[in-house]
Amino acid sequence: MKIESTLKIKYIKKESAEISFETLNVDNEGFVKSQLNENIIDFEINSNSLGTFLNTTDDLIANEILFEEIIQSSKN
Repeated sequence: MKIESTLKIKYIKKESAEISFETLNVDNEGFVKSQLNENIIDFEINSNSLGTFLNTTDDLIANEILFEEIIQSSKN
């Protein structure tokens, strides 16, 4: 079975998108293809098993939530 998905994350500021892209790209290398387009990051997730796909997607989302929490706390 081949599972393919695209996840788009749109940021209010281009600078936040750039920081997130650079931060997440290191962890995702070899697992997720990503592309930065202005203030939007496109993530392409491909897997041959549902378990791996779900784990990869979950890790990506968890890392993004952490990044957003860091950005929010740095504003305060």
